[in-house]
Amino acid sequence: MESLTPLVASAIAAAVPLVLAALGELVVERSGVLNLGLEGMMLLGALAAFAAVAHGGGLGLAVAAGIAAGALAALVFGVLTVTLQASQVATGLALTILGSGVSAFLGRQYVGFPAAASFKDLPVPGLSAIPLVGPLFSLNLLGYVAAVLLVGVTWLLFHTRAGLIVRTVGESPAVARSLGLRVSRVRYLAVLFGGAMAGLAGCYYAVAQFKMWQEGLTSGNGWIALALVVFATWRPLRVAVGALLFGGITALGLYLQTVGVHVSTFALASLPYLATILVLVFISSNQQALRRNSPTSLGKPFFDGD
Repeated sequence: MESLTPLVASAIAAAVPLVLAALGELVVERSGVLNLGLEGMMLLGALAAFAAVAHGGGLGLAVAAGIAAGALAALVFGVLTVTLQASQVATGLALTILGSGVSAFLGRQYVGFPAAASFKDLPVPGLSAIPLVGPLFSLNLLGYVAAVLLVGVTWLLFHTRAGLIVRTVGESPAVARSLGLRVSRVRYLAVLFGGAMAGLAGCYYAVAQFKMWQEGLTSGNGWIALALVVFATWRPLRVAVGALLFGGITALGLYLQTVGVHVSTFALASLPYLATILVLVFISSNQQALRRNSPTSLGKPFFDGD
């Protein structure tokens, strides 16, 4: 069991940013909006966080910068899709391309440099030494924040009036409007929350996990986070299970190399994406389950005059 503990620790470390990004996207989709720009927002958040510490800012400023960058990009997406009724799919893809290009261009000066400040692990005495489950109690600050947000989003969506409003808007915006709810305002708030969470996930990559800057730092994990929302059937707690699964697959390559199993690095790097495709194919084979669990108005524009 002790020999597997490093694998579990790596899986959890890889799962944390996926949980953050997927939770934000889950709330967005619960409101009826589909934002495919997750990867772009994560990269912008990562760049903003790294730039903050590179220019003398502390970790608090890095987190604020990452969140602000993701939220600002999400605001642009919201204006185009919620107010101007542009295609959500096309706008999301454009946001991913824009975020990738902007982060690569502005981040050229930081390539190869380590982060001037970074988050350190904060092990809980006693609990962190338990085999297998110990890594759950050896997270850095952002890891613990992700756990708190997981519980908080679950409680918000299913045990509060605000969560009921978000789910109602996602199911039937026309009914929500007839009840006096401001659909556009609810969707804007959900989109901003999703962008902030994506920016926080990017911050995790830059100053907590890799602690350096390179082009395409997120390695396409924004797409895996999008798939996680579908995998979890739009349920927050299932997001954590899926993130651990994909994190484990990502960490498996490093573990195999550590124990002396020689496998092509290209094959190992492709494992998370192959797993994503297989999971999506499996889930898509049951269309009735998808229709039963997905928000009815997902991706459908609605203009209520606000």
